[in-house]
Order: sequence, then structure tokens, then C-alpha cells
Amino acid sequence: MPSSSQRINLRTPEVMLEVQAKVEQHYRSSLVEKVRSEGGYFSMGKTHFYLAKQFGFCYGVERAIDLAYAARKVFPNERLFLVGEIIHNPEVNAQIAALGIQNLLEGGATTAIDRLQPDDVVILPAFGTEITTLEKIKARGARIVDTTCGDVMSVWKRVKQNALEEVTSIIHGKASHEETKATASRALGVGKGHYLIVLNLEETDFVAQYLIEGGDREEFLNKFQGAMSEGFDPDIHLNSLGVANQTTMLRAETEEVQRRLRSAIQQRDGNTKNFRFFDTICGATQERQEALLDLLERPLDFLLVVGGYNSSNTTHLAEIGEKKLPTFFIRNQRCLESLTRLRHYDFHHHQEVILDSNWMIKSPQESLSIGITAGASCPNNLIEEVMMRLLELRGESHQKDLIVDNCKSCY
Repeated sequence: MPSSSQRINLRTPEVMLEVQAKVEQHYRSSLVEKVRSEGGYFSMGKTHFYLAKQFGFCYGVERAIDLAYAARKVFPNERLFLVGEIIHNPEVNAQIAALGIQNLLEGGATTAIDRLQPDDVVILPAFGTEITTLEKIKARGARIVDTTCGDVMSVWKRVKQNALEEVTSIIHGKASHEETKATASRALGVGKGHYLIVLNLEETDFVAQYLIEGGDREEFLNKFQGAMSEGFDPDIHLNSLGVANQTTMLRAETEEVQRRLRSAIQQRDGNTKNFRFFDTICGATQERQEALLDLLERPLDFLLVVGGYNSSNTTHLAEIGEKKLPTFFIRNQRCLESLTRLRHYDFHHHQEVILDSNWMIKSPQESLSIGITAGASCPNNLIEEVMMRLLELRGESHQKDLIVDNCKSCY
């Protein structure tokens, strides 16, 4: 069995031209494109839509999807596998599965990887994969298509440098998220590195207090069980820190994590020589958060956030929205069951819930202003379907051609 595998470059002009046409066919929306081109506002009758200036697919997501489609085109008869999900959107992942690309992690990764053959093709997702998983795939000799986002790899570069210099990486992120696990595996370097994952400011403050005052070592280890490197000792490995992050976290929160830990190091040491940080929030994530903040300045009745429930960047958009006005995090148009029944995701309790009330706030006879945004893994066609469904519920005309012709700008 080969001990190494081949990485494949599929981005040739002849392949990508055909692939991108197929991707557009699946995910494009002429309505959304029209609305965006005219400033983000569209109305039909008494229903008014305001779209955020930035939402939906980012470059990294588009690239990952393109490469998955390209892999099937170039290897029409081979077995194709994907390490987990290509992105965090169920509709997109269903479309990828329809291409005959199997999820390598279903039913237990070890067993599936052990069955890989040299002719098989394995696609790495946009948020990357852990080093141990990658090495197992390489050992089977399978061919690899790497769709890892460049912003994620930039974080890996930082934590690898930390490990080289024996600086512990404090990773602001979700310990169970694929990207954070992939980053944590790089933070070990060649064995000298350590990492600690903090989810929020409460956990950050716990670490900061330990930096300043010390504390109960066993309490610390119990609190961060499953969120730190093997052999991590807070009395040893908190001496020198470098802050990194899952690229889809709230930018303001990551900056506050940095500020609080830097302040703690300053109080402990009298200087910040043992602290470093880099701006590693994804540019698309930042743009979508800032665009939503702008959108929330408008007189909206409620906000819809569209995307996969396990999407971190989408969840943070819902978190921003709910601080200002009624916000509903929905997966697709099927969540809008009726004028009085809505299925949406309660990200505080990590479950889909049903709202049996007049969630739309106003009757179809009243003027209604709706804000819409979506995470970086949500395709435009889902936004269009949500708009169509809202117009249908309110009894407005929802013929697509008529709507596109009547798009108007208020910017």
C-alpha cells in the first residue's frame, strides 16, 4: 500500500468553465442578483424586503463547492469521498451527495478510511481537517482534493509558529467545531506545542483570573476538559500566550478575548512580552457582520437569518440580530409554515422550536418591513425561495418575472 497520496489540482480553465455553469444552475437566483444590484431593497404591495449588503456565499465556500463538482467531472467513475460536510448547509450537502460523493465520516471515520484505495478521491472540506485524519488518508494512498479556505490556513500558520516558539495558543472558538479541531491539531506543532480553547468571555475571564492570581489546578483542568491539548498544565503552559480564533467567531468578542488576556499578562508580568495576537477573523465573516449592523439601522419589523443550523458564522448573525429586534434563524422556506406557525432555531438551547403565534407581527393588510441576511454558506436560491414564500403567505403576487421587473431601489 502506498505511504503517500497525490494532491490534485482541478482548477483548469476547461474544467472550471463547465463546473461553474452547473453550480450557478443549482444555486443562482436572478431575483437576489437583481435586488442586490439595485441597492438591496425590493417591495411588492405592502411587503418590503431589505437585504444586507453582504450575505451568502463567500469566495472560500464558492471555491470548495466548485472543486467538489470538478472532482466528479474529472473522475466520473471513481469513488469520491468527502471528509464530513463540504460546508455547513444541508441543501448544499444534499446536492453534493446527489453527485455520488460519500461522507467519509458517516458510520465511523476509522473504518471508512481503512477501506480507502489508491484510486479513490478524498475531498477535504472548506474548514479543513485534523492532522491525524489527514495522515490516515495519506497512508492509504488515496488522491486528495483540498478545498481548505485560505483564511483557515492563515490561522494554522500562526499557531504552528506559536508551537515552534513554545507559545501556547489560546483559540477562541467552539471545541466541537471541525475548523477549531483542525486548528488545534496544528497548534501542537512537532510535539512541543499546547493549546487551550475558550468559547466565550466567561471562560476567558476564568483564564485571566488564573493568570493573575493562580488557582485550583484541578478545577481548571475539569473546566476545560476536552478543550485543551494532552498534558496541558495551567501552571506551566500559561506562561506565554498567543491568541488565535475560529475564523467565523464574532469579531468584537475575539477582540475582547485578546484585550482581557493581554491585560491579565500585563498585570502578572508588568509587560506584554509573553503575549501575542493576530487578526485572523475571516474577511467575509467580518463583512457580513458589519453589513448586518448597517441593516439593523433601518426600521424593520423583524429579521430573518437563513442558513444551516450548525453554521457558526450564521449563528453569530442571529446573535447580533436578536439584540436589536425579533430575529428568526431559519434553514429554508419550509420553516415558514403559515402566518401563525414558524419553525426556527433556538441557538441558545441548540434546538429547532415551533412558534405558534402571529410571528409575522402584522396582518397581510398592513405594511411589513422584513430584513434578510444569510451566512457565508447559504446559496442565493434559498434566499429567493424565502422571499417567494413570504409573499405567498401575505397574498402578494409572487410571479418571479413580474417581481424581477418591478424591483426598485431606495438607496
